[in-house]
Amino acid sequence: MVFLHQQKSSSLKRESSLKSPLPPSKIPKSGMDSEIEKMISILAEAGCTFINHSGPPSLPSDPHSLRRHLTRLFSLNPSLPSLFLSGFSTFIQSPTDFTRVLTSSNPTRNESLVRHLLLVPSIQLELINTLLEKLPEYFHVDFEPETSLSLEDDVARLIINQFRWLEFLVDSKLFTEKLMQLVCVCPLNLKKEIIGSLPEIIGDQTNNNTVVQSLQQLLREDSAVILPVLDCFSNLNLNPELEEQVITIALSCIRTIDAEHIPYLLRFLLLSATPANVRRIISHIRGDLKFVGVSNYRSTQQNKLKGKSLVDNSEASILDALRSSLRFKNMLCQEILKELNSLEKPRDHKVIDIWLLVLMYVNGDSLQKSILKIFKKKIIEDCIQEVMLDQCICGNKDLVQDYFPSFLSLSEYLLACKEQKAREIGIHLYARLFEEFNDTYSKHEVLGALITHVGSGVSFEVCSALETMALLASKYTRELIPLSCHINGILDYLEGFSVENLHKVYEVFSRLVLLARSSEDCFGSSIANELLMVVRKQVSHPELKYKKMGLVGTLKIVSFLGDASDVTSTSPSQKSNAEEALELLKTSLNSCKQLYLPLILFYDELTAILKYKTLQPEIIEWIGKHVGEFESMFLSDLDSGQLSIKNSYCGLEGELWMNLDGVISPICLNILPLASSSIQSATSLQILPANFALLSAVERLTNQGSLGGIDALLGCPLHLPSSKYFSIAGWQSLTEKQKEIVTFSLFHAANWIRELLNAFCTQIGGRLECLSQPAKEDIIAKLLKRLRNLVFIESLLNFSIKCCPQSLPELHFHVGQCGSSFLNRPNNMGNVEKKNEHKTKHDSASPDYKKKHKRKSKTSTSSDTNDKLRQPTILEVLRKASNLTTQEVQYEDSSSTFLKGRTSESADQSSCDSNGPVSVEVSAVDKALETQRFKFRPLLFQCLSLLTFSKNQDTCCSDPAAELPLHLYLLRELHYKLDNFIRPIKDLTPRCLSCQTGFSRMTVDEFLSKVKPMFPSLRKHFDSAVCILQEGDDETCQDHWKVQSAITDNPDIPNFMFSKISVSTLVIKEVLSCFSKMLNLPDIQMHKTFLSDLLQSFQSIKIPDSIISSIQPIPLPGTREYFYLGAFIFLEGVFSIACSVSFMLASECLLTLESVVISLQIFLGKLEGNSLSTNRELIQGVLHVLHSRLGTSSQKLLKHDWNNETLENGWKNKGEIIQKILWIYLEYSASTTDLLDELACSILPQVTSSKTMAEDDHHGFPTLCPATFVLWYRVLHEVNLSVLNKLVKEVVHFEKRKAGVQPETVKTHLIKTSKCVNVVVSLVNMCKTHDKVNLRAMAVKYGGKFVDFFLKAFDFLQIHFQTHSEIIIQLVKDLQKATRTIQILCSEAKGLKQTVITSKIPATKRSMERFLFCVKALLHTTSSGCTFWMGNLKHKDLAGQVVSSQAYVDDQSDNVNEDPAGVMDEDQPASEEDRATE
Repeated sequence: MVFLHQQKSSSLKRESSLKSPLPPSKIPKSGMDSEIEKMISILAEAGCTFINHSGPPSLPSDPHSLRRHLTRLFSLNPSLPSLFLSGFSTFIQSPTDFTRVLTSSNPTRNESLVRHLLLVPSIQLELINTLLEKLPEYFHVDFEPETSLSLEDDVARLIINQFRWLEFLVDSKLFTEKLMQLVCVCPLNLKKEIIGSLPEIIGDQTNNNTVVQSLQQLLREDSAVILPVLDCFSNLNLNPELEEQVITIALSCIRTIDAEHIPYLLRFLLLSATPANVRRIISHIRGDLKFVGVSNYRSTQQNKLKGKSLVDNSEASILDALRSSLRFKNMLCQEILKELNSLEKPRDHKVIDIWLLVLMYVNGDSLQKSILKIFKKKIIEDCIQEVMLDQCICGNKDLVQDYFPSFLSLSEYLLACKEQKAREIGIHLYARLFEEFNDTYSKHEVLGALITHVGSGVSFEVCSALETMALLASKYTRELIPLSCHINGILDYLEGFSVENLHKVYEVFSRLVLLARSSEDCFGSSIANELLMVVRKQVSHPELKYKKMGLVGTLKIVSFLGDASDVTSTSPSQKSNAEEALELLKTSLNSCKQLYLPLILFYDELTAILKYKTLQPEIIEWIGKHVGEFESMFLSDLDSGQLSIKNSYCGLEGELWMNLDGVISPICLNILPLASSSIQSATSLQILPANFALLSAVERLTNQGSLGGIDALLGCPLHLPSSKYFSIAGWQSLTEKQKEIVTFSLFHAANWIRELLNAFCTQIGGRLECLSQPAKEDIIAKLLKRLRNLVFIESLLNFSIKCCPQSLPELHFHVGQCGSSFLNRPNNMGNVEKKNEHKTKHDSASPDYKKKHKRKSKTSTSSDTNDKLRQPTILEVLRKASNLTTQEVQYEDSSSTFLKGRTSESADQSSCDSNGPVSVEVSAVDKALETQRFKFRPLLFQCLSLLTFSKNQDTCCSDPAAELPLHLYLLRELHYKLDNFIRPIKDLTPRCLSCQTGFSRMTVDEFLSKVKPMFPSLRKHFDSAVCILQEGDDETCQDHWKVQSAITDNPDIPNFMFSKISVSTLVIKEVLSCFSKMLNLPDIQMHKTFLSDLLQSFQSIKIPDSIISSIQPIPLPGTREYFYLGAFIFLEGVFSIACSVSFMLASECLLTLESVVISLQIFLGKLEGNSLSTNRELIQGVLHVLHSRLGTSSQKLLKHDWNNETLENGWKNKGEIIQKILWIYLEYSASTTDLLDELACSILPQVTSSKTMAEDDHHGFPTLCPATFVLWYRVLHEVNLSVLNKLVKEVVHFEKRKAGVQPETVKTHLIKTSKCVNVVVSLVNMCKTHDKVNLRAMAVKYGGKFVDFFLKAFDFLQIHFQTHSEIIIQLVKDLQKATRTIQILCSEAKGLKQTVITSKIPATKRSMERFLFCVKALLHTTSSGCTFWMGNLKHKDLAGQVVSSQAYVDDQSDNVNEDPAGVMDEDQPASEEDRATE
């Protein structure tokens, strides 16, 4: 009863202890003493005495004897434990005595009396309750947070320490519940102590649900206990369910706990990851972690300026925790990469993703390549953006410091990527690293990496690296001056740079020079002096490539030193910036006055500077004085619009052409006199366009953008050779020299008009306040007339080049031009005569002399090439410049090889010199002129605005003003410019190079913004051309061109032909080509407005209801998929018209239809997320309809009956286009395999080499004839291989799937494979009736490839052999028919030494041998009852006749033992089914 009373009293005391400490017990002292004495006596019997009144009790030497004695004693007397506990409770009411029993007598071991008593089973539970009830009495103890009590002085910790590592617990569940109840009310420090000790207290019990639940509740109430809780979770013995619950608890704390605790939480989560929960852990960390970069960028920059530390140690700890965890568990890295790969939308990506990639990149080399690929992929998809990188780096210098090498490596990788978007991010990353890290080492590393890029030799990498350098120089000029010695390394690579890259290089150095000149630092002034010395030496160098560098560098320096907006001042001992710039200009001009190509470069660069910068007044004044000599050099005065004196020039009569101002014109342009006069005059004529461009730029600059001061040049006539020389008799009467003068005169006239268009089109595009509307309309009218003049002159030039091939001089410096062969080339007639004399002597020399000369030229060329392979340093260049200054470079025409190459073509043009009629066709394109198109002055993009101006007249036809030739000319220019964006520079045709200067700096965005307003005009001119095709060649409208040509004062040339049908066809082809290329521009899908406007401009008037109703859901007007459908239907209508006019036009229409379908497929591929599933389904429906209609259109084209008029020269030179059409027909058919089977097995065998095209029409494909048979044969082989490859990939995918494949699916694939086998068998066996060597070579080549692809599916065949044995065996038998024929072809080719075939034999035979042994293994490993024989083939020919001997008469040694032993006997099948009968 006393024990029960004590329990009740203790319970009451526990409840009240939460409010205040209990008063001393009121039990009478006599009773207390008796209970204590009883307890002490029991302990004394066991060997424990209380002799030391101030210290812990004295325990026996063998503590285990104490426990055994008490256990035995309590078990013999059941009432004794209660008496003992009652006395013990009374005894420990004294704080001193309580401390005595809790303290160990041995400081090194926990051997207190209480701990030994807890190991006595009969009293353990009651003793635990007593101790736990005593614990709240010590909650009130409050210590300073900076100090902590020792264990002996902290009674609460002593009590908890007694429960650690107990050997057993009588009732662990009850103990745990009571302990967790007590933890909830403990002070924070004691709470952390208890929670951290829980694994040691409760032991290895598996049922810890109560602990987990209680700790979860504690975390909800106070997140400060997160660390001990995590420590407890890590050491508890948890079952899988509780482990998942613990992970869930920890994940829920990511958002709520303090930042200083996050590293421990992350380390716990990542190290607790298993394959089952790793995806969930990674997702929560990415989504919930508040990390670097969450603050606003502006506030970051403001704090940085104030000198505040922006990096908390917790963020560094977070990175360290992530890094160490990722290093220890590779599974985490793999899962992170999968997680990032699965993200599609940009908004799903976070700053932590960048850090995760960086941390994984730092940890190891095994995943670095994968990390770099993902990083680039995310950048290209616009998922990782510049602002995210800013949040990582900006203001976080201390944090990023340890990862600086990794960020630098990422920058290096991105800048070397081909993708423009990746390089842009690389540039931005370099700039941010340079900005954030101010120490010299880091800046050296950044600059060193950039210079390494510059020296890579890869064009796009070099361009991006120089762009980065220019960006750094524009922002951090002062910081770069001390580092200029590192930047000087760029000068070693100047020789291989394009003009555009030279601009960037010298922009960097010019900025440094500008700042250095204003600095009193001697180091800075030395930079300026060194650079000025370098460019002066380059300018004075005799070789063009070095002079080019000097001119670009000099003028770039001038643009900075002479900038009127610059306010920097120089030291008194130096010249002013304007004076230095003016001196550089004079030096550059003097160095190239006698060399027309460098002078053209000088003028063009100066013109570009005036467009974008305002120079100092004294510099403008000097330029104005220089261009003021234009009139005296190139113009002559007229008397009432006529020449005052008519002279003969080298026997040629001259006249005024194209006088738009009539009798009031005061001047004319002296083209013929200059072209036929001295060397200096001829050179001045070559610089005429560039000089005029500079003149117009100065006029605009000084006259508020107006060209009113020089508007007389727009309408002034041209002094050219008499038009009578373009008649048949007149042209034949000219000498070779006179023909050259006529050709050069036309060439310079064409370029003069092109520069007129470039200059005066600036007056109609913008809003010039000084120009009235009537004046603007007058300029537009004259520009259209000049455009007609240009078309006329180029038609004549085309004719003259065709009849008299010769090399035209370059009139602008294009990017790829370098070398000394272009220098000192005045291109005067005297040199031309000498050149021709030399050429005549060379041609008349003996054949032996020609051979020797050829060998000599090859040797010299080889040595020159070897010399060019070694790139000299800048010091060698300058040293060479000083040694060669006084030497003269011998003149050599760069195009002499061109003239030699044209000799063979001159035979084809002999009709020009015959007595037959000679015609000049408007807008005709000839290779003779197109190959030299790059030598013309570029027509700037602003001139294309003339497409929007045309006369609206309601007259007899669709083109009353005969403007289509003008539009065709501009459309070709647009086409040339589009090629700059579609193809890389090295693949550009010569015609594309003509527009490169001045246009290469235009970005895609600028191009799209300028071409977008032209869409309505393109549609208008396209409709006009289509209408003319429908109207036909009406004779009543043939004079429109002549009438309009007379208005523009074009000479009347009798043999000048104009065909409306021909011009209309060319206009349609150019518009279709431009439309197709605009659909294929890089990243065009990102410009949604542009793409929608482009498609909307080519919409059909109405889409048939039958087509709309076949698509579910129905596309809505105004959506992009509706625009795609409308554009396709419109172009399909044009295709139908074109089929009756021209095969080539119809082919262009078909290729444009395919471009629309491909663009829609790309658009579908870029759709994101499941939220657009309805839209995706709609686009797929539209795409299905377009696929079907495209296949039908291609079939119509192939089956159309083309006559000689619509076929245009028969099937000659149409091989590529026929193959494209056939590819489209096969790819977009309903079933490619069925169509292949029909064409190869039924259609192609009907065509033989002896039949004519007319006899072949019965098979239904007029485009399939003996002339095109090889083309069809090749395409069928290629498409068949493509189909088989797709089937093999599907089969491999089936094998990787864990789920089984449906038998119907397997059978379908086997049937498709069987059709592919039938196709290759039929194609190979056609070699028996067609004896062309190239046909048999294709059979051997594609037959071997087919066997290779077929072998890749053998594992699949083996798996399903038991179910589909008959189909598989038949496959092998059928394919054997082709391999036999291929074997015969190989044998015959070796005997006849047909190298076209023999080069393909080894690979093909290896494939067939592998096929043989794979079949043997297949039948051997399967229990199908099949028998396999293998032997040698009998030697037969293609007709099936046995050849008596394998040794050919002409070469017996070549074909000995050609056939491998593994080839089957022809009389025995590859496999036979031998059913065993039992």
